[in-house]
Amino acid sequence: MWKGAIGFGLVSVPVRLYAATQEHGVRLHQVHDQDGGRIHLKRVCDLCGEQVDYEHIAKGFEDDEGRTAVVTQDELAGLPLPSKKLIDVLAFVDSDRIDPLQLAGSYYLAPESAAANKPYVLLRETLKQTERVAVTKIALRTRESLALLRVHGDLLTLHTMYWPDEVRDSGDLAPPDSVTVRPQELKMATSLMDTLSEDFALEELEDEYEVALRELIDAHLSDRPVPRKETAPAPDNVIDLMAALQASIDSAGKKPSEGAAGKKAPATRTARGAAGKTAAPKKTTAAAKAAASSSGAAKKTASRSSTAKSTKKAAPKKTGRRAS
Repeated sequence: MWKGAIGFGLVSVPVRLYAATQEHGVRLHQVHDQDGGRIHLKRVCDLCGEQVDYEHIAKGFEDDEGRTAVVTQDELAGLPLPSKKLIDVLAFVDSDRIDPLQLAGSYYLAPESAAANKPYVLLRETLKQTERVAVTKIALRTRESLALLRVHGDLLTLHTMYWPDEVRDSGDLAPPDSVTVRPQELKMATSLMDTLSEDFALEELEDEYEVALRELIDAHLSDRPVPRKETAPAPDNVIDLMAALQASIDSAGKKPSEGAAGKKAPATRTARGAAGKTAAPKKTTAAAKAAASSSGAAKKTASRSSTAKSTKKAAPKKTGRRAS
């Protein structure tokens, strides 16, 4: 889709640009809902009322006073572009200096010819060893764009970027600094992350909406009943964060007693977090053991039934089972 060269210093690397991504999806068009007829959009001038062909369409800019500047396609094509047919390297920087918010389109860069292989590999290996990326400029579709040059496998890739002033200021969108989390909450959230990450395969993900849309279209084309699929409702506001984390771990199929690194965490800490404001299971168990010891029911020779009875008497206000 583009042929030019990478230029840094006096070194020039002839390359070709290829689109690295493609959007999939069912293409829908507008139709009349009563008879299925296609809806066509026409370019009509609001002054003369005539339909205008594409070759007679220019670009216009209207200022605050209502004045319009008409710019023709030829005038746009004649504007100077310093980086035309050139990927102009401005600087080599560490990759962590680039904010992912600035990244836009992605492209593959391939050597333009056999003669370009040597300088291409030289640039690629230098970027690899120094763990850097190149900030560049490139002209695509008559517009100059900021771009990032980096290594992806054995290829160089180019990512168009938003200009710094095109990234909006986040303002005061973040929560206030007064909001804090407890170590127990961090531990359980980490455990949940580990659970959701087990056996995760990114390449196996699919667009469920597109699958359902294709099934819907197939049903209409074959005159079959339209399939109905329920959408899971959005979760309500989280009131008890620890209970929500515990429920998430349980639903993900991981034992809550397992820590973030796969080791068993103390059950008392997990139970204390899951119980919230009520008395923790650890205290209830301790009280039961103390009462059983004072009544003589904790002896090894005591029967299982007598131990249960003494435990029940010692802890009449049971807060719930231990989190499992």
